[in-house]
Amino acid sequence: MNHEELNSADHPNGPSDDTPDGADGAAVLPFPDRFRKPPQPAPEVEEDDEPGDVDPDEIDLPDDDGEDDGQGPAEGELVDPAPTSDPSTPAEIRAAKSAARLPVFPAWLRSREEFTTAAKWAAGHYCTVSAYHAVRAPLYVGKVSAYAPRGGWRWANGARRWVFDAEGAPLRAAAARAEDIEEYLKLVRVRNARVRLRLIVATIAAAVLIVGGTLLAVTLSPFLWWATVAAVLMLLGQVGMPADQRLIDPARVKFRHRKLSADIVTRAFVAAGLTRADQGLTFPRPITQEGDGWRVVADLPYGKTFTHALKAHEQIASGLDAAQTQVFLDKDPSSARRVSMWVAKRDPLAVPTGRSPLINTERVDFWKPFPWGMDERGNEVTVTMLWLSLLVGAVPRQGKTFSARTIALAAALDPYVRLYVFDGKASPDWRKFSKVAHRIGFGIAPYNGIDPVQVLLAALRELKSDVEARYQRLSELPVSVCPEGKLTPELSRNKSMNMPLTLVVVDEVQEYLQHPEHGGEILDLMVYLARVAPAVGVSLLTSTQKPDDKACPSVLRDQHQARFSLRVGSWQVSDVVLGAGSYSEGLDASRLLKSHKGVGLLKGMSDDSGIVRNYLATGADADRILTRARALREGEGTLSGLAAGEVQPTGEMADLLSDIAAVMPATAAKVWSESIVDRLAELRPDVYGEWAAMEPKAKATQLANALKPYGVETGQVWLKTDDGSNPNRRGLKREDILAALAARKRSAS
Repeated sequence: MNHEELNSADHPNGPSDDTPDGADGAAVLPFPDRFRKPPQPAPEVEEDDEPGDVDPDEIDLPDDDGEDDGQGPAEGELVDPAPTSDPSTPAEIRAAKSAARLPVFPAWLRSREEFTTAAKWAAGHYCTVSAYHAVRAPLYVGKVSAYAPRGGWRWANGARRWVFDAEGAPLRAAAARAEDIEEYLKLVRVRNARVRLRLIVATIAAAVLIVGGTLLAVTLSPFLWWATVAAVLMLLGQVGMPADQRLIDPARVKFRHRKLSADIVTRAFVAAGLTRADQGLTFPRPITQEGDGWRVVADLPYGKTFTHALKAHEQIASGLDAAQTQVFLDKDPSSARRVSMWVAKRDPLAVPTGRSPLINTERVDFWKPFPWGMDERGNEVTVTMLWLSLLVGAVPRQGKTFSARTIALAAALDPYVRLYVFDGKASPDWRKFSKVAHRIGFGIAPYNGIDPVQVLLAALRELKSDVEARYQRLSELPVSVCPEGKLTPELSRNKSMNMPLTLVVVDEVQEYLQHPEHGGEILDLMVYLARVAPAVGVSLLTSTQKPDDKACPSVLRDQHQARFSLRVGSWQVSDVVLGAGSYSEGLDASRLLKSHKGVGLLKGMSDDSGIVRNYLATGADADRILTRARALREGEGTLSGLAAGEVQPTGEMADLLSDIAAVMPATAAKVWSESIVDRLAELRPDVYGEWAAMEPKAKATQLANALKPYGVETGQVWLKTDDGSNPNRRGLKREDILAALAARKRSAS
């Protein structure tokens, strides 16, 4: 199956029922076919199960692994053996042999995309080489002019020495010094015979050259004559060239192994201690060129496994006389001792991937995988944020923020995706997202009367309340509208349902988690969102340069189903980012070089892990994309929150409940929302003054949105006015505010 067929595979809309947290429900295909595994049959789902009561604080996806359904065999009961996959009948044997046949044409010739890529590379390569030599043509002429006379003298002197038997002179001189007259005379007779014969040959050759040259000068056209002269001069120039110089400079540095052979591979595995020279390797298929490198499949000796090869990765690269970043080892599922290896001609991780395709993309469907980068062989890597949360870790200035921002830009280009963006370091990288973000915050220090930490807290509380409400609403919808109680594209784009796909981005998350006052509550809320929210369409993307337990506790890291690690300082840190045991699987982001910016190891978005070289979207590119994204949202009517002009919760608004309790008279059981807003503006004009300037209906809406994170809802309130009328307006009950204050106090204690 080629790469285009993989990208056309179906992607389910939701996670399977038996997957924790909905981590692997979506069929994500971010890697080429070498990462592809045979699909497993989906488990049967009982449709008769009725949803029960759910405690929102205890919501989690079901995990049926290991549970006894009561239908299994009793202890000691005979059961049928598991079906074998080995062919047994003649028809199965023939089918297996047919499937094992290698294709007639190589992969690059069968794939239109790979053939086009190879053709473009060849054309560009030879055009560049031609231009290289054309520019240096005057230098080559100068070298020929300088060294051709020297070459002519060398040739003439060599001819003279041959004619007069100069190679025998040392023997004759030795006989003369030894006063061996008989031997000397014998050597002289041999020399004279040789010289007579060689003089005849030289005379004939000189005559032929003179006559031939004269005929060529007469019969050949001037172009051919001078071309012949130039060829002779180049030949003489090459003869006269010093041994440490070259007549024509090389246009490129040649790869050490222009052709990777079985002998070279065997030598490498012997040097790595995986086999002996007298034992060798078995190659079940020939070594073939694949992309900008070679594909090698080898069987180790019995008793040696892929794990042994993985541990000897560096020694294998040394045996191939290549860099470690040019050798990629892949496990073959057909045998524990079989190793599939791809050897690149150059370091593929140092090759830039270019600008992100999102720059020229008008719109993105966030329900489908979108391009994020390329793998080491130049194949496009597509990813999705459905049903999972993602942790990105790296040392500073390795492309961590750019990697996360590319995902957020893809989400921005889907007008039905709601964005929450918070940046703990307050850098310029995320500022432009204010054009589309529902909630946004920068840094941890208050600025212009706004405390970003409090804004984040209010946003996380709002998200938790939203997630709880989603679970409740999805469980109440009919099966015809919401199959299996899962969010669907149609539901997420239904504005009346208010359940859009939501991406929560928290860059430099350690800055918020280490806050002395609110770090604990932020951690609890983020753990809840990472564990529970992805199953209802709310995905969390966090990035950090300090993934240790103090800055980013494991209780949060372990809730991320997908991990992406760019270059880190040590294999221990790589294991922290990618998950315990990743190093033993051969995943070590500390091996990446400083020059490998934007390159990382991705784990958890599919059954296998792989290398991703992220596309680049600069600050100017991000601004263009976000401007287009805002226009899309305005056209669809999906702008919300800050982007729509709504006032965000601020630092002072963390005491909104206390402020409302202060402005509500103790004798009033309920008060209209617009009256509360006016009194709040009188109490704190710098905080609530903008609310008081709104229309009455907008005041009520603003207050209702601000109270959502606290679980307080506004409702219809009938109150008598001075003229005796009894109008119906939205308002609050004092007992609800007091109950929310009491609940918050209990939670803090």
